[in-house]
Amino acid sequence: MEIDPPRNTRAWVLHPELKFDNSRRDPVAALDEAVALAKAMPEMEIVGADIIALRSVQSGVLFGKGKIAELKALFEAEEIELVLIDGALTPVQQRNLEEEWGVKILDRTGLILEIFSDRARTREGVLQVEMAALSYQRTRLVRAWTHLERQRGGLGFVGGPGETQIEADRRAIDDAITRIKRQLSKVVKTRELHRASRKKVPFPVVALVGYTNAGKSTLFNRLTGATVMAKDMLFATLDPTMRSVELPSGQEIILSDTVGFISELPTELVAAFRATLEEVLDADLVVHVRDISHPNTVEQARNVATILEQLGVADDAPMIEVWNKLDLLPPAEQEALLEKAARKDDKFAVSAITGQGIDDLLDAISATLTDPKTERELLIPFSDGRKRAWLFQEGVVTHEDQTEEGFKLTVLWTARQEKNFREM
Repeated sequence: MEIDPPRNTRAWVLHPELKFDNSRRDPVAALDEAVALAKAMPEMEIVGADIIALRSVQSGVLFGKGKIAELKALFEAEEIELVLIDGALTPVQQRNLEEEWGVKILDRTGLILEIFSDRARTREGVLQVEMAALSYQRTRLVRAWTHLERQRGGLGFVGGPGETQIEADRRAIDDAITRIKRQLSKVVKTRELHRASRKKVPFPVVALVGYTNAGKSTLFNRLTGATVMAKDMLFATLDPTMRSVELPSGQEIILSDTVGFISELPTELVAAFRATLEEVLDADLVVHVRDISHPNTVEQARNVATILEQLGVADDAPMIEVWNKLDLLPPAEQEALLEKAARKDDKFAVSAITGQGIDDLLDAISATLTDPKTERELLIPFSDGRKRAWLFQEGVVTHEDQTEEGFKLTVLWTARQEKNFREM
């Protein structure tokens, strides 16, 4: 007997657009991004998508009565089971729209949480997503959230059968958040130990950041020879990955691939993933990867800058900007961008797919991380062989003599190496 494979959930994407809100993103680009987000969930079949113009937001149901009735008829005709709203919904709006249309509703935050839940692989990633989902869920207790079950929602997190036991549910969520925070604190301590051990080596850390789908993972794979998942898909990778890379100059660095950013990234996720994203704060160099072929590349770059500011990355932090996906542009535009990048010290036009411009980028990374060196004379007691061995391991010793007091060494080192030596 053959068993039919489970049918994908039939979904429709709506992007609400206030007519008189000039601060919003381009509605067509916003809808395209929302559809791309939805397609990142393989269990969904995107049947259709619409931009819904609003004169004003209705507090209880978001849309006007006429539009609700029109959409209800459409969803019934198309047998829609899930509607994705590209924006933030209040719990009341979510509940009322579900009752009006007889479908499940996910807003932008709920959808991104679903994607992150599907992509998290490491223990830290799973815990961070779970905590973000619980924080999001806690604000939506217009119904029961009994025993932390996954009962309602398009694909997972969001759900519950009734409107009872709200206080008990809230306590259950608070208890679960407290438990996860304890578990995460242990993971964070382990990460801090890893950071401390890297500083002792010490290899400079270079962090790749950028809008989701900008090609960070493809560039990471190009530079490291790794096999990090790299697809034309939003949030193809979630958990941070680190690899050592030897630059053409012979200098060794640690390259970090971080989770992609996105406009209107849910605050719950920014908070939950702060420990992971703080790798960027510790980086000696931040490489901002942009999809230069995207029609909204400038706006995407602004969103990345905003999130970096929220994380506490200083304006004067060492940063290089990479204009990636050069191969997707017509030849004339490629030439214009290459000429423009050549006139700037911190901009590099590359293609992570073809390798074009990669050598210049690596030379720039090496030059940025090459600190000026100063010469010092040191006297190390015979009893302190560990420090002497470290200096030779670093390759900074230019001359050595033995005296009655110990080893007299002449070293040529960077300020970073001197600091690490003094802290030993």
